[in-house]
Amino acid sequence: MSEFRIHHDVNELLSLLRVHGGDGAEVYIDLLQKNRTPYVTTTVSAHSAKVKIAEFSRTPEDFLKKYDELKSKNTRNLDPLVYLLSKLTEDKETLQYLQQNAKDRAELTATVGSTTGFSVPTAASKISMQELEELRKQLGSVATGSALQQSLELTRKMLRDKQNKKNSGQHLPVFPAWVYERPALVGDFLIGSGLSTDTTLPIGTLPLASQEAAMVEDLLYVLVGVDGRYITAQPLAGRQSRTFLVDPNLDLSIRELVSRILPVAASYSTVTRFIEEKSSFEYGQVNHALAAAMRTLVKEYLILVTQLEQLHRQGLLSLQKLWFYIQPAMRTVDILASLAAAVDKSECLGGSTLSLLHDRSVSCTGDAQAQELCLHLTKAASAPYFEVLEKWIYRGVIHDPYSEFMVEEHELRKEKIQEDYNDKYWDQRYTVVQPQIPSFLQKVAGKILSTGKYLNVVRECGHHVTCPVAKEIIYTLKERAYVEQIEKAFDYASKVLLDFLMEEEELVAHLRSIKRYFLMDQGDFLVHFMDLTEEELRKPVEDIAPPRLEALLELALRMSTANTDPFKDDLKIDLMPHDLITQLLRVLAIETKQEKAMTHADPTELTLSGLEAFSFDYIVKWPLSLIINRKALTRYQMLFRHMFYCKHVERQLCSVWISNKAAKQHSLHSAKWFAGAFTLRQRMLNFVQNIQYYMMFEVMEPTWHILEKNLKSASNIDDVLGHHTSFLDSCLKDCMLTNPELLKVFSKLMSVCVMFTNCMQKFTQSMKLDGEPARPTREQGPLLGPPTGAERAEERVRKELSRKGLAEHGDAPQLASSFEATINKFDQNFSAHLLDLLARLSIYSTSDCEHGMASVISRLDFNGFYTERLERLSAERSQKATPQVPVPRVPPVAVPRVAVTAQ
Repeated sequence: MSEFRIHHDVNELLSLLRVHGGDGAEVYIDLLQKNRTPYVTTTVSAHSAKVKIAEFSRTPEDFLKKYDELKSKNTRNLDPLVYLLSKLTEDKETLQYLQQNAKDRAELTATVGSTTGFSVPTAASKISMQELEELRKQLGSVATGSALQQSLELTRKMLRDKQNKKNSGQHLPVFPAWVYERPALVGDFLIGSGLSTDTTLPIGTLPLASQEAAMVEDLLYVLVGVDGRYITAQPLAGRQSRTFLVDPNLDLSIRELVSRILPVAASYSTVTRFIEEKSSFEYGQVNHALAAAMRTLVKEYLILVTQLEQLHRQGLLSLQKLWFYIQPAMRTVDILASLAAAVDKSECLGGSTLSLLHDRSVSCTGDAQAQELCLHLTKAASAPYFEVLEKWIYRGVIHDPYSEFMVEEHELRKEKIQEDYNDKYWDQRYTVVQPQIPSFLQKVAGKILSTGKYLNVVRECGHHVTCPVAKEIIYTLKERAYVEQIEKAFDYASKVLLDFLMEEEELVAHLRSIKRYFLMDQGDFLVHFMDLTEEELRKPVEDIAPPRLEALLELALRMSTANTDPFKDDLKIDLMPHDLITQLLRVLAIETKQEKAMTHADPTELTLSGLEAFSFDYIVKWPLSLIINRKALTRYQMLFRHMFYCKHVERQLCSVWISNKAAKQHSLHSAKWFAGAFTLRQRMLNFVQNIQYYMMFEVMEPTWHILEKNLKSASNIDDVLGHHTSFLDSCLKDCMLTNPELLKVFSKLMSVCVMFTNCMQKFTQSMKLDGEPARPTREQGPLLGPPTGAERAEERVRKELSRKGLAEHGDAPQLASSFEATINKFDQNFSAHLLDLLARLSIYSTSDCEHGMASVISRLDFNGFYTERLERLSAERSQKATPQVPVPRVPPVAVPRVAVTAQ
């Protein structure tokens, strides 16, 4: 069962039980998905389950009657449902809840009914029983035939509308109206036609031999659907079997023998009506083929009746001989009638008709004649279905005008794969229709769907597909015969599409190209690009000109080693309308209760800068967009934005380090508090660099190597899709992007680092030397020679005076205390957030078995600098709340205590 089916069924069950609030459907869906088995376990024994439910039920007869009715309709998954219900009878708590729920719903229904009810007016006069009986007879004689005809017309109209809706471009043909308006064209009995003008003698006045001869003649008429003089067919009420009225004055012994032969006429009537009805276009090719096969057998039956009539004309046919000669045909016509009734009752079309015929063939294993007949009919009925199947698995084409094949095509545009994150082209362009899967093809339904999908992709790319192992598929009870043929076609289709994507479309090369840019595999390109766009990306996103960014991207590509990438022109610029955290929360909220709220929420309350909104995008053409779709590209973008911002923060901290190097050459003797700022900057730089190293070399590179290895061993496109999705999911998870709590703490740390760098740069800028008069350059005037001795002496004096002024400015007590308080505040915030992050990582690495997180802790706390604080924090937390999973002692890891002089 697919995830979408589970979603639908759980929501439907909650709706039926009128359960509102609570944990919601998502909790139950996750529980079902975790506990379901990947193996098919629908084959269960229903006998003991039936007995258990019958013993538990207050009305066991009604339950067994309903079960037999559903079984006769060939209802799917009936036995697993009965097995589940039998298990529910053992669960007292669930039973109590269901009883209370039923009581509540009944009270609610009664309340609604009382508020919206209406009163029935009392009858003005009473009708006597005799008048009522006469009225019933009149209505029955008038409405019996017309009601059945109207029912059939309604069914045909409904089927025609349904199929025309699915095949909007091609409407079904329709028989002319006179086909249905002329009952004499049907080979069945004409009720109330009044065509017979024969005057019949009372049968009781005739001698016994004449009575027998009259009965033989009447029976020969009745066996071909024509009323006799003494035997007449009764009107049908619905789809019941035909009954006959025999003259009550007939001799008792003759009447007994006649009553044994009449079931053959009733079966013939059932089969004839079935053939006439199912020959209409609306019932599909499978039913057409079944009706044609039955018509062939009925033709042989009519030949038998003709031969019996010839004997009767020669005076050689007695009632006993008729009973003897009709014996072989009786069994055949009876089987045909039972099959026709079952198909009618179940309203079978297409694959469901074949399922019923196959199940009947299997159930007739002990009866050679019945099994041979059922096999013949199933083989004939399956021919058009297998013809559609062959086109699908050998060419990837569906020609199913009557909507009876197991695979259904939906109108979806493949171009939307690049635009819509929720687009499910690969999953929903072709889907399996469960009721149309013949039971003998149930095991290979998934392979049939995939085979046609693979060939369809290749065909849509303009390549002609010819399956070399194509062979006609013929129905047989030995399923292995056509299962092997389907598996051969599946293997061929898998190989064709996989080779097409890997070799002609160069899937792996495109993935490497995406990795080069989105996962920052191309170092020189990224540094060059960030140098070029640094000023532009500092602006608010509304002030950025995308064409300028595109031009700078083109320049960075051409001037780095990325110039050798054949797919570099597919890389584009994308300015997102929201920041990374909002994007992540929107993705995580998909198909949850929070999705609507996240969709209608404002992208962000603050104005985004170019750095926060910037991302790459990639142009992927069909059929590679099946693998690299919008969902995959969004995941790549989230990884890129996460790492890109980390790289930006690292560059900012490095620029602070450079400015600090310049500031340390000045003799600020009383500004010893500068050492705290240098140490904090080094701790921040150590944090950012270690996080980047962890993501790039401990998460992405090993996972990428696993992906490449898996792609080499993949046997079909679904394996490729699965491996690629698994790669992206692993990267997002290990980079802390699937956990909003970790990401928020990490974002706070990044914000503290950025604010610290801004503060340090402003302070350093305020302490910079005043602009020195530069020596003339080519722009200022003619280029002069080397400085003279007097110029060098003057420059030394100027620098000395500036150094003294800078020292006095830096040693001012008011400035020193203010700056020291600011640095201490940054230190406290950074340490608090980092401790919070390490504490959460240690919890996830133990309770959720995310052992990869332990390496982050060991890198950030490599010498135990934060261990003592973490243990104290854990002790306080355990005292306040109930005991949770204890925070393990972090491996000796911490940020180095960097001395100012080391810089």
